Amino acid sequence: MWGQWWRTTDRLFFTLVMLLMAVGAVLVMAASPAIADRHNLPAFYFAQRQLIFMGLGACILVGLSFLPPLSIRRIAVIGFGSMLLLMMVVLIIGTEIKGARRWIDLGFFSLQPSEWIKPFFVVLVAWVLSRMQNPKPLLNYRAPLLLYFIVIFLLLLQPDVGMTIAISMVFGAQLFLAGLPVRYVVIAALVGVLSLFAAYHGFHHVRERIDGFMKPEQSENYQVEKSIEAFESGGLFGRGPGEGVVKHSLPDSHTDFIFSVAGEEFGIVVCILIVILYAALVLRGFWRIYQQNDRFIILATAGLLIIFGFQAFVNMGVAVRLLPAKGMTLPFISYGGSSILGSAITIGMVLALTRRQIKIST
Repeated sequence: MWGQWWRTTDRLFFTLVMLLMAVGAVLVMAASPAIADRHNLPAFYFAQRQLIFMGLGACILVGLSFLPPLSIRRIAVIGFGSMLLLMMVVLIIGTEIKGARRWIDLGFFSLQPSEWIKPFFVVLVAWVLSRMQNPKPLLNYRAPLLLYFIVIFLLLLQPDVGMTIAISMVFGAQLFLAGLPVRYVVIAALVGVLSLFAAYHGFHHVRERIDGFMKPEQSENYQVEKSIEAFESGGLFGRGPGEGVVKHSLPDSHTDFIFSVAGEEFGIVVCILIVILYAALVLRGFWRIYQQNDRFIILATAGLLIIFGFQAFVNMGVAVRLLPAKGMTLPFISYGGSSILGSAITIGMVLALTRRQIKIST
């Protein structure tokens, strides 16, 4: 069984994922002691928890990669329904942090259902789109559109505008790949732009972050300013592992701004290597589906890779002030059980769908 798995799995893709997880372990070891000290916890409290999550994530990733596409579809249906229910529950009993209610406190870690629903939503939509006989009439898109509107409605109630944008982008990409006529793609893009204006005027925190990004001299964005300070302090080759100072005053240095810790302690060179690692992972995945003829595998894998790459792009873009501030984790690197396990589900599904010589059951 293991021999067949190793022969049919994309070994380069798997190696890149393991390397990314190793980088994440090192960076959490570097960033988390400052946070632990702030909470009067043992120095490596968060690092130890992260290693446990990474071990569990690796097991999930490998376990999913053994499954045929039919099983991946079934898991997506069950997972989507379960996470949809939890996204309703989180609105009632969820923990509120910084004005958002997105987490369910389970004691040993806080579950964020919206992190886990992403891969299930992408695969489910891909399956529905792949079953369409004629992609041109707009009425044929009723089922995927219904799934989409249910998800973003629950996201906006939390509220989580950033995740709404991510889901909208990958959904639009899947519709385009499925053959949605260009005129509808243009209309959808215009609706997306109008929705951004509505979010700017309808959500105070969105307006505050965009204003802070567009006019940094007229507003305060403490974390982004500290992030830039970290990159300036690190220079090309960094101050050295554990020698960073900005992380002691950066509240989210082990989560949303862990890329800044990499910049200060390991330098711009290592940050560029991390960017290359993410790009290589996504491009390798697309190269694998280029060789595929199965419509479901193409739509599902493309969607999973897009959502994975987009999340990494946004996190790193915020850290270097290329994008407005958004609480989005860096896949496999940022601290957090929901983030690690959600990324493991995403990449495990990619490995399963891109294995060679798999017969598709319909």
